[in-house]
Amino acid sequence: MINDFNYLKPGSVKEAFEMYAEHDDCKVICGGQSLLIVMRQGMVAPEYLLDIKGLDELRYIKYDEKDGLRIGATTTHREIEKSPIIQEKYPVLSLMETKLASIQTRNWGTIGGNLAHADPAGDPAPVLIALNANIKVGGKNGERTMPLEDFFKDYFETALEKGELVLEVHVPVPPAKTSVAYQKFNLLDSDMGIVAVAASITLNGDDTCKDARIVLGNAAPIPKRVKNAEELLKGKKFDEKLFEEVGRISYEESEPVADIHASEEHRRHLLSVLTKRMIKKAWEQARAVA
Repeated sequence: MINDFNYLKPGSVKEAFEMYAEHDDCKVICGGQSLLIVMRQGMVAPEYLLDIKGLDELRYIKYDEKDGLRIGATTTHREIEKSPIIQEKYPVLSLMETKLASIQTRNWGTIGGNLAHADPAGDPAPVLIALNANIKVGGKNGERTMPLEDFFKDYFETALEKGELVLEVHVPVPPAKTSVAYQKFNLLDSDMGIVAVAASITLNGDDTCKDARIVLGNAAPIPKRVKNAEELLKGKKFDEKLFEEVGRISYEESEPVADIHASEEHRRHLLSVLTKRMIKKAWEQARAVA
């Protein structure tokens, strides 16, 4: 049962900032696919609910050859999944979205709401961090931008300050000969991942690794980069034994928590296997990039 609350419906982003600053005990809803569940469970019971889902100012997908991709916070997962420009320029984002919950959820849930909820099992964050994305947030006192990997602080905790909203995700143009691969392990297609791995590989002209980003999902309180493994890959050539070592590092540096779905040991094993597979897949795809 959801407790009574006062419903706030701003007509613009500016009005949303003002309403949010005015009310102390207030939660923001931008789709509600996660918030309504915890409200129903009695985990949160805000006096005010600020609904920004209808703010079309924040509902957009824009792409520029120099600037990259910009996605407004109220853009739905389904819009990201079906966007022709994302399918062409950032196919891993579109593929990730096809595995995010159900079509009904993707039709209503938003990218801003997903990231602000900060569930470590969420699908978009590892992929976006692998793509070196930034996030823009703002409130009555102004706006600021930060790397997405700095946005997450702990379980369901972010760098959002009082009165701030998620406004936009910015994904830069990938460097030449770069590819990103993502896979999660789950028992049902519509479930959140028991674990997940996103891997980005950038190659030099001789197919040695120029740069790498490995991001683990549901392996720690926040999406976790495996920087020691990334460094190990740099300057190296395609090598199955190297990938085994990278998988071992993911196994050792992950911090998964056991629950009814999987033990800690099982999660570590899955992360090791998926890391090896995603690095190999991204590397093979990067070879084919012009």
